Amino acid sequence: MPDIRFGIVGSGMIAGVTAKAIDQATGARAVAVSSKHFDRAKKFASEHKIAKVFKSWQQLVEARDIDAVYVATPTICREEICLAALKNGNHLISEKPFLNGLSAHRIANQAQSRGLAFMDATHFTHHPRTKQVIKQQQKSIGDVQRIYSAFLFPFVERDNIRFNPKLEPTGAIADIGWYNMRAIVEFLRPAGTIQSIAGAVKRDQETGAVISGTGMIEFSSAQTSTFDFGYDAGVCDMDLNILGDNGLIQLNDFVLDWKDSFVFGNPNYSADFTLRQGMATPREFEHFAVDTQKSQVVYMIEHFCHMATTEDIELRNAAAARAIHTQELLDHYCSSVGVTLETSNF
Repeated sequence: MPDIRFGIVGSGMIAGVTAKAIDQATGARAVAVSSKHFDRAKKFASEHKIAKVFKSWQQLVEARDIDAVYVATPTICREEICLAALKNGNHLISEKPFLNGLSAHRIANQAQSRGLAFMDATHFTHHPRTKQVIKQQQKSIGDVQRIYSAFLFPFVERDNIRFNPKLEPTGAIADIGWYNMRAIVEFLRPAGTIQSIAGAVKRDQETGAVISGTGMIEFSSAQTSTFDFGYDAGVCDMDLNILGDNGLIQLNDFVLDWKDSFVFGNPNYSADFTLRQGMATPREFEHFAVDTQKSQVVYMIEHFCHMATTEDIELRNAAAARAIHTQELLDHYCSSVGVTLETSNF
């Protein structure tokens, strides 16, 4: 089967991470890039051995020799590009977040109506460990009742778009709070609707951007999630605690694994997790190591290529549903802390 030919919209840091993953993935090839900064796009193309450089995303999504488009632009302009890519018959993988839940629905509906794949670019979802943790949940700890997640790291660069509310209207909430919400979708899998939600956020005094927050969500199924996120902790914290009827599963790198992620990359480490039950002391904790041969970003690209070539409609629908559910949880949290979501022009 021929490679899926990718066009990349955007030339920033995360676009570079994904371009590298496309190059390393089986069944994928990056063939074009576009950016509003043409010089950056040319440099990006040279670095990643990409043949075609377009001056606009409109030219890229209309190109006939592209099978899929990866969108890595600021949130505020993402929907227009996603819809145009789908309209022109391209499968779609997009950075997150989306403008709001309605925007995510519009993109998913467009993909479904045209028989195309749509996936959000959440890396840890595709890590083999995630699947193994879910299996261990079912085997060892029973029904999951609550989870706690934290994603915090030191980052204060006010010239970055994360500190520009015009481009990223919800700041850290949707940038890294997305992963707290995705942990709910992947591991808690709430059986009920939101019963109550509360939280608090902190804004940067100079830019007004949301830079950190905390929260709690209670579902009608009596399941709960508490979470923290932000740029201002002075440390990288990626803890995840999954509590069930019969025990606890813990990870301390659930977003960017210590072993293979683009941030850390320590090949001598392993991707692991810990199981605790009853009154076990530390020497009695069970430790599980998950073998990985590739980074979770590469796994993501390969899973997307499979989704683009399969006729398994349920697989595609499930991917879209996870993106929508994650975004809708973010919307509810934003509303609870008084952060106004912009509306789309569509």
